Amino acid sequence: MNVARFIARRYSKAKKTRNVINLISSISVVGIAVSTAALIILLSAFNGIEQMVIKLYSDFDTSLTVRSKKSKTFNQDFINIEGINQILGIDNVSRALEEVVILRLGDKWVHAKMLGVDSSFLEMSHMDNHLVDGKGVLYEDDVPQAIFGATLLDKLDGFIPEIEGFQEEVVFNVPLREGKIRLGKNPFNVQIVPVSARMNFNREVNAEYVVVPYDLANELLDYDRDITAVFIDVNDKFNLKKVKNQVQTFLGEDFEVKTNFEKNELIFKTSQTERLIVFFILVFIFILASFNLIASITMLFVEKRKDIATLFSLGADKKMIFNIFFYEGLMIVGKGIIIGLILGYVVALGQYYFGFVEMPSITGEAFPMYPMWKDFFIITGSVSILGYIISYFPSKILVNRYNLHNSIKHL
Repeated sequence: MNVARFIARRYSKAKKTRNVINLISSISVVGIAVSTAALIILLSAFNGIEQMVIKLYSDFDTSLTVRSKKSKTFNQDFINIEGINQILGIDNVSRALEEVVILRLGDKWVHAKMLGVDSSFLEMSHMDNHLVDGKGVLYEDDVPQAIFGATLLDKLDGFIPEIEGFQEEVVFNVPLREGKIRLGKNPFNVQIVPVSARMNFNREVNAEYVVVPYDLANELLDYDRDITAVFIDVNDKFNLKKVKNQVQTFLGEDFEVKTNFEKNELIFKTSQTERLIVFFILVFIFILASFNLIASITMLFVEKRKDIATLFSLGADKKMIFNIFFYEGLMIVGKGIIIGLILGYVVALGQYYFGFVEMPSITGEAFPMYPMWKDFFIITGSVSILGYIISYFPSKILVNRYNLHNSIKHL
């Protein structure tokens, strides 16, 4: 009877210990899975935000922009635009004239940045994808039209009417290039321009820019053959930096060629830095979550001391015992990583295709999520290496410190 009680007590104690080990192992799996899923979801979110930033800034700022290093404007005869168009990888080229102007609609006055471009700019900037309302055209029946930033037109209390044949008309006041202020003489070139559409790119463009035909801008500014920039659209199949270097070599040192990323360098670098910081924070959280794995391996080792001693007495060596606990740790890590990958990509792809979560400040706009294959390999590689290390060292230390003779003595 006493023997039966002893066996029952030992069995109950072993069962409770095993239940605790299983609980800690399950917590380890959950911690690793949640950390892995969080890495996927947050990096996909940063990818989505980066793609949104690229769309907002890089469409209006074309692939390449050419400006003079010496002055604000330069004579377009100094630059071979047709030659640039022949460089492999370039789809479109547009001349550009930029100047600050004063606009009036009724009793509303605002200053704005007038951008005069060729019609090819509309295709280069994917204008149709950024229209709020109206038609994205620079000419209607040979009459010059203006495309306003959405916020800029709101400042003028202007709108795009639904009635066909009726348009808002804004008065452009452009300072005379050689104008002098004289009594009774208007120092501005004044012209009334119909509004064809409102565009929505980013806050700066929406609040400050109005796009007009190059010829109209040239007439208002009286620049003759001068331009302020050349916009170049590079085919996505070609390497942007290589094409940039070819254009720079073609133009020479008097001109500066910048990519759209270089023009908005601070925005893109800030986004990449934030992404890197978040990645390292989540990796650190993964390491903290893995401490449960160390506890699980340690408790399992302690609970199985007598079984280990039996294995030693049967001829097992330390390498074999190490492998048992090391692979146990790898199984826990592998299970957590697989569950985390599945969970993370289910959430990320669900948001990408169905848009369950909306942007906080934009009604009807889904929060951008963009899973990428390179993130899959980076995350899987990182957590696998960390899991390997966290499984290896506790197992190695426990086996190396194991006292074989005392264990065999207590068998």
